[in-house]
Amino acid sequence: MTSPPSVTVIGAGIFGLSCAFTLARRGARVTVLEAKRVAAGASGGHVGALAPHAPENWNEKKALQLDSLLMAPAFWAEVEAASGLPTGYARTGRIQPVPDAATADRLGPRIEAARTRWPSGLAMALTDSPAGALAPPSPTGLWLTDSLTARLNPRAACAALAAAICALGGQIALGECATTVTGAAIWATGAPGLEALTQDLGRPIGQGVKGQSLLLDYAAPDSPQIFADGLHIVPHADGTTAIGSTSENTYAHEDPDEQAEALLARAIALCPPLAEAKVLDIWAGIRPRARSRAPILAPHPGRPGQIIANGGFKIGFGMAPLIAARAADLVLTGQADLPPTFALP
Repeated sequence: MTSPPSVTVIGAGIFGLSCAFTLARRGARVTVLEAKRVAAGASGGHVGALAPHAPENWNEKKALQLDSLLMAPAFWAEVEAASGLPTGYARTGRIQPVPDAATADRLGPRIEAARTRWPSGLAMALTDSPAGALAPPSPTGLWLTDSLTARLNPRAACAALAAAICALGGQIALGECATTVTGAAIWATGAPGLEALTQDLGRPIGQGVKGQSLLLDYAAPDSPQIFADGLHIVPHADGTTAIGSTSENTYAHEDPDEQAEALLARAIALCPPLAEAKVLDIWAGIRPRARSRAPILAPHPGRPGQIIANGGFKIGFGMAPLIAARAADLVLTGQADLPPTFALP
C-alpha cells in the first residue's frame, strides 16, 4: 500500500491553514510550522469582509475571486464540520451609500455586469430603503446593495481551521521557525516571505502594508456589512462589529497608533449607533501585498517540489478556498491550473 504523501506548510495564516486543511482532507500527512502562533500576522485582524471586485471591466483576477467566493459556503461548512467550531461565515450582503447623482447614473453598467457575471440569485441593486441596523445616511437617498458579499470572523476562522487540521490527523508546531525544509512544502509566510523573496531573487516581489482594525461591542449579527468612504463596517455573528482598515506603506512600528482613533471617528460619523459601543480590541499588523497586487501561487524558484502561497493582502480570506484547492492539486499531482495572474511578479 502506498503511504500518504507528507507535506510541510510553513505559516499558520489564512493561506497556510487553508492549504493544510485541504491537503489533509485529500489524505496528505500535514505538518504546519509556525514561528509564533496561529493567525499571528495579517490573518489576526477583525474585519473579515468577503466582498467581490466590481463586476464591470471583467478580467482574470476578478473571475478567480468570484470562483473563490462561490466556493466559500461549502469550504467553511466543511471546516466547521471537521473542527466543531464556528467560523462566523455568512453571506449577509453589503450596503454602500450613493454619494451623488453622477455616481448613481454610473452604477447602471455595474448592476448590469453583476447580472451577467454573477450566478442567478446573486445581484446588485439600488434601493431607497436599506435593511440593517447600521445603514449609513446617503446624500442621494439611494444605496447600492449586493447579495454576494459575505463575512467571517478571521480569528475564529483560523482557530477552526487549525482544529480541523488536527482532527484530520495533521500537526501544528508552534514556535518552529523554518528557513529550509525538505520534501513537498508550501511557503505561506506573509510579508516576511515577500521580503525574503525580494532579496533572494534580486527583484521586487512585494512588500508589507500596515493595517489597523477595531472590534466593538455592538450586536447586529444579521445586518449587512457597510462599505463607505473606503471603510468596512462588518457585524459579526458573535455580537461584535469590526471596523477597518487603514493602509500604510510607510510606518515606524507595527503597533496600533493614532490612526485607530481616527478610524473609530470615521465609523461613528457613518453609523452613529456605534458611538455608544465599547471598543473591545484594537489590532495592527502587516499585510502582504505582492507587486502584482494579486495573490501569488507559484513554484518556489530553486526549491523543486515546493510552492509559494502568499500576497493575500486585502482579499486573502476571500481567495483562500481557491488558492488552497489549486495548491493541493499542484502538491499532490504535480498538475494544476495556475493562471498567469498568480505568477511571481
